Amino acid sequence: MTGTWTRLVNTPAFRVGTMLLLTDGTVMCHQDDTADWWKLAPDQYGSYVNATWSKLATGPNSPMYFPSAVMRDGRVFVAGGEYDGGPQVDLLAAEIYDSVSDTWSNIPTPPGWTKIGDAPCCVLPDGTIILGSISNTNTAIYDPVTNTWANAANKDDSSSEETWTLLADGTVLTAEVNNHPKTEKYLPTASKWTTAGTTPVDLVGASEIGPAILLPDGRVFAIGATSHTAIYTPPPIASQQGSWIAGPDFPAQNPGQPLGAEDAPACLLPNGRVLCVAGPISTPYSLPTYFFEFDPAALSFNRVADPPNSSCPTYVGRMLLLPTGQVLFANGSTDIEVYTPDGMPRLCWRPRIAYSPTWLQPNDSYELSGVQLNGLSQAVSYGDDASMATNYPIVRIRNLSTGKVAYCRTTNHSTMGVATGSTVQFTKFTVPSAIDLGASDLCVIANGISSPCISVTIN
Repeated sequence: MTGTWTRLVNTPAFRVGTMLLLTDGTVMCHQDDTADWWKLAPDQYGSYVNATWSKLATGPNSPMYFPSAVMRDGRVFVAGGEYDGGPQVDLLAAEIYDSVSDTWSNIPTPPGWTKIGDAPCCVLPDGTIILGSISNTNTAIYDPVTNTWANAANKDDSSSEETWTLLADGTVLTAEVNNHPKTEKYLPTASKWTTAGTTPVDLVGASEIGPAILLPDGRVFAIGATSHTAIYTPPPIASQQGSWIAGPDFPAQNPGQPLGAEDAPACLLPNGRVLCVAGPISTPYSLPTYFFEFDPAALSFNRVADPPNSSCPTYVGRMLLLPTGQVLFANGSTDIEVYTPDGMPRLCWRPRIAYSPTWLQPNDSYELSGVQLNGLSQAVSYGDDASMATNYPIVRIRNLSTGKVAYCRTTNHSTMGVATGSTVQFTKFTVPSAIDLGASDLCVIANGISSPCISVTIN
């Protein structure tokens, strides 16, 4: 069995590009190639299909294809842009969005850099952000606490068009696009890049590559712009190389017409499979888009129903994993579809609450501790053009009398790492002012997978 598609009841009046899940459960959406940003808020019962739109503060730039991330303190990092409301410019700019004050702030750019453009980025376990240069082998690290950049180690090749994936050991894996089939990874503890071997099949086609997803078992599923895929198994010691094997090829939908993911989204589903897309390599911009679920256990693809907005090239697609375990799919149009997967997560994948106060008041903040609060993966991948990871805790409260749902804004997570195992982590959450009082249940959600709930009272 596979999932089902449902169109948003309230469709936007603009073309949706990058989507980011904020820590208060709302979705921040960029209006492609403009300075406009919007918020998609679930209804009072937590439904995103019935969500409503509202305008956010206008950004300082009008980027398209750019790095972004939700940070440890709940703010949003945005940098660069291949375009800026017009011709290609590879914009040199960086800014922070604060959802509490609904304001943008310009921040410095890496010292000595002349462009950022559509560079890849990744939030490291300590909350800093590593950014790659598209014009040379440089990388830089941004510290949100001090609002400063530091030059990081040089890579083997430039970061242009690469997909970066955070692993459980805290390293960042990438398949090199400009020097394929070589791969490398960044070791934060040693502040250096090192080889991760070579892929047994070539994943790079037309200077593009597809997404790469860390699976619940610790392997990485890398999707090629060719018809090929590959599986990476990390080593027992982070500084070691690890190993690659060939994954399954995308099944052709028409005889003699191979499929590939030339810039394309993918999402780790709560059931452990990967929702991904591919398009005909022989057609301009891989049009149309076909949808698949990849099964890591069987190393096979299952064709799933295409949404009504699938008549588009793969590169315009964006996926975002929601706290409900559903997936938003946008294709650069005003049509946004919601994918509801079948199946359930394994019990061992669920986050678990170790401690939380049980008497809560509106507007107050509290600390919650538990295990696997950040999930097992960044879960959402695209590549250099759109980074939208969801590896941070979301706290949800449901009133037992009214059934109404409230999401609490989370901040100051003890780590931004993934698959942290039995190590106890913590996060701070703030109870919203507009919340029903009385007996409720509270859970923490990571990558669409909910913990067992605990009983709380909103006083």
